[in-house]
Amino acid sequence: MEKQPQNSRRGLAPREVPPAIGLLLVMALMNTLLYLCLDRFFIAPRQSLVDPRHCPYGHFRIGQMKNCSPWLSCEELRTEVRQLKRVGEGAVKRVFLSEWKERKVALSRLTSLEMKDDFLHGLQMLKSLQGAHVVTLLGYCEDDNTILTEYHPLGSLSNLEEILNLSKYQNVNTWQHRLQLAVDYVSIIHYLHHSPVGKRVMCDSNDLPKTLSQYLLTSNFSIVANDLDALPLVNHSSGTLVKCGHRELHGDFVAPEQLWPYGEDTPFRDDLMPSYDEKIDIWKIPDISSFLLGHVEGSDMVRFHLFDIHKACKSRTPSERPTAQDILDTYQKVLDTLRDTVMPQAREML
Repeated sequence: MEKQPQNSRRGLAPREVPPAIGLLLVMALMNTLLYLCLDRFFIAPRQSLVDPRHCPYGHFRIGQMKNCSPWLSCEELRTEVRQLKRVGEGAVKRVFLSEWKERKVALSRLTSLEMKDDFLHGLQMLKSLQGAHVVTLLGYCEDDNTILTEYHPLGSLSNLEEILNLSKYQNVNTWQHRLQLAVDYVSIIHYLHHSPVGKRVMCDSNDLPKTLSQYLLTSNFSIVANDLDALPLVNHSSGTLVKCGHRELHGDFVAPEQLWPYGEDTPFRDDLMPSYDEKIDIWKIPDISSFLLGHVEGSDMVRFHLFDIHKACKSRTPSERPTAQDILDTYQKVLDTLRDTVMPQAREML
């Protein structure tokens, strides 16, 4: 019997994909992956923060905790919190890295009884202002002059440049992430100016390093207010204004109305120093934002787009300065506009 041809038994031999078509498929796949990476690079979604406002007042939740826990009492602070090492100190508090139920926490202790009023004011503000913009309160003990808060290992905002210079954080050292930090900062100022306990002024801000030390940088690169020991109340209806401290201030970081107005020939007297309002916070925003923007590629472009609003912040007439909401709206508009403009241009290069 005549043998059937081999191809008849096995069917048609599979055709080979031409090399050119294979190369095109590989390039298309690479472009798709690059688009996905580009979206993540320009609009990196932040990990969701655990907002203590989701717990009832007097309770907290941090890290991987599933349930809200009541603020720790004096007895719990004494028996359940293990103090490890000192990580910071100011005029009012010493801060110690500590441990509670295998979680790292920050334990603050009063430095001296002379500062107890400031210490208690800060505690009251922490209790009253709990939310996404303020460090989470875990417990306190007025008898022992201690406060327990969430620990943020990146430390104060003054560490920003040092942290972003580390290779592991190079992917967030961009104008987009830095401008988002500036949005965070202005959001905190807006919150303080419209807080549940009235219009509050951040008085511990007489120079740039001091101001930065009042805020913490979280692990997902957002900002929370931490030191609330000097938040006096402004009430325009009742004519209540503030003075930040009882000493003469100098320099151009503080607002003009914070400077002694009667010249060098007249010795400074606290009782003659005029009071002022929340617009001193607005004056300082351009300087804080400039620090946050740094000197990465694109930061000067952002400064150019923020020039007009920052110029308005520096008006020597406090009433002519914009509100924190005005600045926040401008920042968000610039962030959205530049992000929408830069991304298509970058994609066209692929």
